[in-house]
Amino acid sequence: MCRFLAYRGEPVFVSDLVCAPAHSLVHQSLHAEEAKTETNGDGFGIGWYGERPEPGLYREIRPAWSDENLASLSEQVRSRLFFAHVRASTGTATTRANCHPFKQGRHLFMHNGQIGGYSRIRRRLDALIPDGLYDARQGNTDSEAIFLMALADGLAEDPIGAMARTLATVRAMVRAASIDEPVRFTAAFTDGENLVAYRWACDDRPPSLYWRESATGLLVVSEPIDAEREGWREMPRGCTLLARPGRPVEIACLNAAMARAA
Repeated sequence: MCRFLAYRGEPVFVSDLVCAPAHSLVHQSLHAEEAKTETNGDGFGIGWYGERPEPGLYREIRPAWSDENLASLSEQVRSRLFFAHVRASTGTATTRANCHPFKQGRHLFMHNGQIGGYSRIRRRLDALIPDGLYDARQGNTDSEAIFLMALADGLAEDPIGAMARTLATVRAMVRAASIDEPVRFTAAFTDGENLVAYRWACDDRPPSLYWRESATGLLVVSEPIDAEREGWREMPRGCTLLARPGRPVEIACLNAAMARAA
């Protein structure tokens, strides 16, 4: 499984969170604690918002701990909203196009989890992506397929309902194919202003997800990035987190939305 971090708040240097802390994302890429796979060496990526509406993106297939460009870049980039992800592949190729985050226009998306038996239903999932979005598909991961399917279903306007409908569709296809492996989904999505995080699994065993608010902003992580773990809240299973400018963080029930979508 992968590890990721999302930040929204006062501008900070990317390195302050991705590289510097004792349990930073780069450290977790070598020594993940709350994951089946300790080492996440199948590529990495960062996506950040600066002066332009669309985010910048840097992805590479080298392990995060061995890429000197990541260290240099993150020491210079200062951003109010950014995503960072280290990848442990669940079966698809280690290519730059398969590294997270994924970008579409002003939107960023990253994922930790899997669609059980993905190779058996991949063609049917791809068929649900409209031509206009399918042309933007650069890789062959289940993560990118979910992102584009949800965008087609209104993710930008309705991030909870659209994702619930997409996951319900995926789950139904897995069942129809008589696949026993679970669908597990922990993810983050942003339009450059709002930040949404999801934690769900059909077997009630989603990957870990934590969040913390501080004086500078909101952090959402796969596992805490400091040794003390003070102030971190675990995201409830089957829920979603919604952070919008000028409003308190909201936790909503994704299970309920999926029940309505089914």
